[in-house]
Amino acid sequence: MNLDLKGKHALIGGSSGGLGLASAIEISKLGADVTLLARNESKLRTALNQLDHSKGQNHQFLVADFSDRNSVANAVGKCLSNGRIVHILVNNTGGPKPGAAINSAPELFAQAFSEHLLNFQSITQSVLEGMKKDGFGRIVNIISTSVKEPIPGLGVSNTIRAAVAAWAKTLSRELAGFGITVNNVLPGYNRTARYDSLIESITQSSGKSAKEAEEDIKRNIPAGRIGEPEEFGAVVAFLCTPAASYVNGINLPVDGGRLSSL
Repeated sequence: MNLDLKGKHALIGGSSGGLGLASAIEISKLGADVTLLARNESKLRTALNQLDHSKGQNHQFLVADFSDRNSVANAVGKCLSNGRIVHILVNNTGGPKPGAAINSAPELFAQAFSEHLLNFQSITQSVLEGMKKDGFGRIVNIISTSVKEPIPGLGVSNTIRAAVAAWAKTLSRELAGFGITVNNVLPGYNRTARYDSLIESITQSSGKSAKEAEEDIKRNIPAGRIGEPEEFGAVVAFLCTPAASYVNGINLPVDGGRLSSL
């Protein structure tokens, strides 16, 4: 099985921590050069040191705020300077604020649409020429299991994630003939800072202990445990390899079996 990414260049959004960083680490282990993209320079410097360097890779980071599309565009431009090609694009950024859809201002939908889908579209358009030229491209979007089962209390997120999923499926059909695949990976509960914040929120609102809150979550996961970030990152990394060349246009849950839908 060909899992070799040596000589490939990966651009990974939201990669200063959490699932984005976990994906970057696993991709680097397969030999790719990695460019980290996020807004916190201090965290990016720390993240850069966690990448695998054993195959002589050339890693870097770029600072960009996904709430500012010009900031993202400028960073991607730097990434592509001197004719450098991005072979692997992992689209990822933080989720919209929670809240019921009916209570969310239209401006919140517009903001989330810009931060997610419009940024993803712009970045993809920027890197596409190089992928086509090389005859190899992998676009992986880290979104949410809500594209299969909407999550109560995440009205804006449910809506925008579904839009990204539809966009990705459309792209997968348009780009397959160029050797480019487009897939979505849908995370369940993983031990990240975001998960810790969720547990804290539950304990504050319910009065339960952190252990009780986690046990409630685990009861709905057939695997009976919370996922580790590297497990998720490994799936993203596989989809970026030559071995995954015939996997295209899918929504792949990595959730320990939590989803009830097919």
